[in-house]
Amino acid sequence: MTTTRTPATAEATGTLVPGALPLPPAAARLTVAVGAILTFASTFLAWTWTSEFPGDLTINGYPGGLQLLTLTGALLTLAFHLAGYGIRGLRWLAPAGKNSTVLLLALGTLGITWYTLLAIANHLGGFINLEPGGAIAGVTSLITALGALGLAADVPAGADGDAPPKGVWQRFRHAFKAPAAPSAKELPGWLEILIIAAAAGVGLFVFTYGIDTDYGELFVGFLILAGFGGAAVARAGLTERLSSLTRKHRNVTVTAAFVAAVAFPFTQSSDANATIGTNILIFATVALGLNVVVGLAGLLDLGYVAFLGVGAYAAALVSGSPSSPFGVQVPFWAAVIIGAGASLLFGVVIGAPTLRLHGDYLAIVTLGFGEIFRITMQNMDGTSGPDVTNGSNGIPNIPDLELFGFNLGEEHTVLGFELGRFSNYFLLMLVFTIVIVSIFRRADQSRIGRAWVAVREDETAARAMGINAFRVKLIAFALGATLAGLAGTVQAHVTFTVTPSQYKFVEFVPPNSAFLLAAVILGGMGTVSGPLIGAALLYLIPAKLQFIGDYQLLLFGVALILLMRFRPEGLVADRRKQLEFHETGQLDVPKGDVTLSKAEA
Repeated sequence: MTTTRTPATAEATGTLVPGALPLPPAAARLTVAVGAILTFASTFLAWTWTSEFPGDLTINGYPGGLQLLTLTGALLTLAFHLAGYGIRGLRWLAPAGKNSTVLLLALGTLGITWYTLLAIANHLGGFINLEPGGAIAGVTSLITALGALGLAADVPAGADGDAPPKGVWQRFRHAFKAPAAPSAKELPGWLEILIIAAAAGVGLFVFTYGIDTDYGELFVGFLILAGFGGAAVARAGLTERLSSLTRKHRNVTVTAAFVAAVAFPFTQSSDANATIGTNILIFATVALGLNVVVGLAGLLDLGYVAFLGVGAYAAALVSGSPSSPFGVQVPFWAAVIIGAGASLLFGVVIGAPTLRLHGDYLAIVTLGFGEIFRITMQNMDGTSGPDVTNGSNGIPNIPDLELFGFNLGEEHTVLGFELGRFSNYFLLMLVFTIVIVSIFRRADQSRIGRAWVAVREDETAARAMGINAFRVKLIAFALGATLAGLAGTVQAHVTFTVTPSQYKFVEFVPPNSAFLLAAVILGGMGTVSGPLIGAALLYLIPAKLQFIGDYQLLLFGVALILLMRFRPEGLVADRRKQLEFHETGQLDVPKGDVTLSKAEA
């Protein structure tokens, strides 16, 4: 019998796949190194002659604005490139993918640089406004990317069971594949804790930089660098290494994340960014409540923002607003109970008759509930209905909270730092976020949480195993509504006014039902950190992209399409979703005419 190499043998003795560009390996490596160094040096030269472009890129020897992002991208490209060749002190940077990581960073640096050059040309009226430094940066970043395209792929030919790539496009796609990260050696416990703390600090720095960008062009450049940089870090295997450490030290991870979040308002000199941070927390906690309904129980709810409105209206009516017809002002803890209880009641009332529906029918019913709530609040103005909510004018002049003699509406000095109104509410909302995260984690890991997952995966099979599917879904619906109501009680005091227009199904100003659902899906259904990250991005991006006007929704839609194409399981996905979107669930079948070896025969 003829003996040919089996796929297992190919994996063991596979040959390197050349890059998309036909460059000798040594030439490709040298091109990347020299190109990254020259790109770094170009940021110390003037890129334009006038300071009319934001960031003042006219100074030699002092990078600023978007130049700093190009400088960072070039340094990261060079560092990961050197790490791939065993440079002492840098080996830890790339435990898995090496060349694919360098390629991602080189393309990110190219994207930032050319975006800056195009923005200068658009803002000032042509490329004639570029200084030599800008032209050098454009050329050297392109050279770096071309050199990275000439690097060999990290995955050998045939290692994944596929036929070796032949064409340029096939080799280009193969260049982005990365092998599994090798097992990490055991580190001392104190060092693992220090790594987790450092990761929390880096996360705080990145978020603070993004939220503190002064103009839209800088924020777009930040998104480009963060997107390519995040993908490169994941491709290098660092994300998986960090995930293993966080799973091992969960309490340390939660503490580090909490400390980093508490430190955020102390890093801000203006209360404007604290406003965005507070609204992000409100949006994120509501998204986490929706994650119970959609991510765990698998119920498509398109009117979930109404439960946020129920909690906000309930708290506003009993918090001492002059426009409230009840004329009462209860303590905040009582308002929280009233708001959460009202949302819970509405969740049960709406869920009991509708949760026997499935799929699209349930989605339509919940969408109708969201619109009915908004229209009802608008009509309860004393003319079209009873005088309760003041109609479209809403309930204004909601007083600030006062907790333990601490008025959240006033500035306070803490440890020498001035904390304004929104910084105070940020810290309060952070407490609510911790409570909601704790409830979500406990519910997810409980018996009822496992029942939710069973119903989500296959309701018929879950019923056959003795699970009362209707009761389980109703509990999920009620819990999700309650968590949204908790966030609504704080939102009412943060915004001063509660109006029906705040709770539409879709509007380019979150929170609304469409953005909440997008935050859960894009962030990662069924996870804790996924909806928090998704909500932060979906709130921050519209707030920073106002300078592009009518093109916001167009670019936002394109970004969603790309993310769903290349990361369908979400930014933070659990193991189940990764297998669902990236594995067939079947044994690998050899492709082509592969005959058995003598031993197998």
